[in-house]
Amino acid sequence: MALNIADLVEHAVDLVPERVAVVCGERHVTYAQLESRANRLAHHLAAHGVVPGSHVGVYSRNSVEMLETMLAAYKLRAVAININYRYLHAELRYVCDNSDLVALVHQRRYAPLVAEVLPEVDSIRHVVVVEDGSAEPVTYPATEYEAALAESAPERDFPERSPDDVYILYTGGTTGHPKGVLWRQEDVWRVLGGGIDFVTGVPVADEWQQARQGKDFGLVRLCAAPMIHGAAQWAALGALFTGSTVVLVAQFDAAQVWQAVQRHRVNVLAIVGDAMARPLIESYRDGQWDASSVVAISSSAALFSQAVKDQYLATFPNVVITDAIGSSETGFTGIGVVAQGQEHRGGPRVKADPDSIVLGEDGTPVGPGVVGRLARGGHVPLGYYKDPAKTAELFTEVDGKRYAVPGDFARLEQDGTVTLLGRGNMCVNTAGEKVFPEEVEGVLKSHPHVFDALVLGVPDERLGQRVAAVVQPRPGRTVSLSDLDAHVRGRIAGYKVPRSLWLVDSVSRLPSGKPDYRWARRHVEEHEPAVRYEVTAGEAHAHRAV
Repeated sequence: MALNIADLVEHAVDLVPERVAVVCGERHVTYAQLESRANRLAHHLAAHGVVPGSHVGVYSRNSVEMLETMLAAYKLRAVAININYRYLHAELRYVCDNSDLVALVHQRRYAPLVAEVLPEVDSIRHVVVVEDGSAEPVTYPATEYEAALAESAPERDFPERSPDDVYILYTGGTTGHPKGVLWRQEDVWRVLGGGIDFVTGVPVADEWQQARQGKDFGLVRLCAAPMIHGAAQWAALGALFTGSTVVLVAQFDAAQVWQAVQRHRVNVLAIVGDAMARPLIESYRDGQWDASSVVAISSSAALFSQAVKDQYLATFPNVVITDAIGSSETGFTGIGVVAQGQEHRGGPRVKADPDSIVLGEDGTPVGPGVVGRLARGGHVPLGYYKDPAKTAELFTEVDGKRYAVPGDFARLEQDGTVTLLGRGNMCVNTAGEKVFPEEVEGVLKSHPHVFDALVLGVPDERLGQRVAAVVQPRPGRTVSLSDLDAHVRGRIAGYKVPRSLWLVDSVSRLPSGKPDYRWARRHVEEHEPAVRYEVTAGEAHAHRAV
């Protein structure tokens, strides 16, 4: 079986060549055109030293060329490396060097930073520049993207590929340096690309099943997140495997998303938690958008709080809304259908993937009601690229089976579902009690005057750590710690209630919508809180910071 990303896309090309494959802005590219252009780029890269196993950097906002470059790399049995477009010099240099790039394809807007980094990364031997309307000068040897395609052949004449070909996804670096998660292509396709049905847990019958499913009717799927992150990459790739039309927005903007939904009659909208869900629902309510074509909205990879879910259910009563969990190191680990008024018990509550379990402190599976670490067996990654120490930490063995355990904490429920609580390295340890930020963030954001919030632990002489909140009020609204205290205390245990509050104009998030806890940490270190509660002899006293 040809269980390889490039092969799976080519199956769809062969069945629906004239169907529109990708839409971005004013551009519409059919499957046949996508195939021809990706083949041309692959031949160009091969002529400039890209061979099986080579790493090709993709440094771009969402675009047709970004998808073409990824496919071109996989056609050559090479590896596409995702590069975050928000990186500064040191971060860009780190990823280019750590990933051993041989070639780099980037949008012109990033030329000044590329010019700084290229002399410091000896492995990069060829650069291709994608025109994006900017006028940044290119001061180093490079080939213009369309010229590279024009001089190369469109034929699909590549050697046979393998399910063992490599896929690498660099993590977002939410709490530290990005790490390259190393996968076999068959394994990552199984857990993120639909090779195992997300709802039933049943593997597809053969390599053509996904393409055949979309032959007579292709859905239109909009990926709102940037493809530098795994959730959006696999939303797009999974759509291409099924002959669907992928709609991209170059940069997330709520009004532009709804405009694209209306214009292209989008059926499935893929978002990343509250950071996208909240501005989208409020833009929809303020505008006159036609979203009657939408049949499903799916959120993954970040907190989708119950308060925001309830807004969607009220606005789109006939749309199927789902919340999925997973990570770069596990792939998909569970999905839940959103329902009105669900009990708030932490994070998303999902039907777990059959290969997912919750492990206790002793490394054995826990029973219902117990908090432990979420683990996934079956199709798991090979490890972290060039990091054997962290690879060893990632895996454990249970009853002779290998599991990836990336550090997410979860609770097994009585009905067999799993509630995701959050990353262990972000857990706040206050007076011996564990507090998971996402649970508190979800409650804070249910306050009518709160638009966004991040929760973290700060040092406290009595408690070890105190729960702290960085809050973005809604425009024209004010919030106080006493108001938030009363609101939160009625919904979660008292030890989880924030005792320090920082008010900000805007909460910083990564391009994917995931929380930027490094920014939050810097902010609380550099600024005094607006208000904090001192805990003395068991009583809380309000104290306004000087």
